[in-house]
Amino acid sequence: MSKTLTPSIQDYLKHIYDLGQGDRMVSTLELAQRLNVAPASVTGMVQKLASAQPPLVIYKKHQGVTLTRAGRRAALEVIRHHRLLETYLVRFLGYRWDQVHEEACRLEHAISEEFERRIAEALGHPLRDPHGEPIPTADLTMPKDPSTPLHTLRPGQRVVIRRVDAHDPDLLCHLASLGLTPGVYLQIVHMSIFDHNLTVRVGRKSLVLGQAITTRIFVEQLESG
Repeated sequence: MSKTLTPSIQDYLKHIYDLGQGDRMVSTLELAQRLNVAPASVTGMVQKLASAQPPLVIYKKHQGVTLTRAGRRAALEVIRHHRLLETYLVRFLGYRWDQVHEEACRLEHAISEEFERRIAEALGHPLRDPHGEPIPTADLTMPKDPSTPLHTLRPGQRVVIRRVDAHDPDLLCHLASLGLTPGVYLQIVHMSIFDHNLTVRVGRKSLVLGQAITTRIFVEQLESG
């Protein structure tokens, strides 16, 4: 990873990519809320990133910010570090999936490319992290992810969980207690037209899930029959 990019800059690029899913323009307010900093501080930083050589972002006042090609590559590099580290912590060091995010945030800025290569090799070059998030390839390409939010599904559909939102440890603990983890199969049984709660069947049990959960679980629909 380039020595010229500070941990703060890497964090900005990572979160711009995450919030914008790689290409959507992200507002400075969204970034401020994600980073828990003042909007004025975000504006100052994105202006700095836009004036870097080469520019890391494109910033349009009152519209937001998006990554340039250089900014995207830098973001994918730190995301690759982060997700490989999370996978390593779970598989080899006995961490739970709700414990690894903050640890990986601290470590992702420090590891060398050789260390990254060795971790990937030791893990067997995994495609997804413990939360089901796709891991960018060594050439910094983000694999395609066909998953959609669970709340968009309707009764009668069968799905498999592909990934979950990894930012909230309490949510991860709750999902684990319900058995809602990547690779688990669900049947959509009912949707309430009033509050859009979903009733799903997991194995032999049924669960009623509100939108606070169904918007943060991402699934892939299975072929009928």
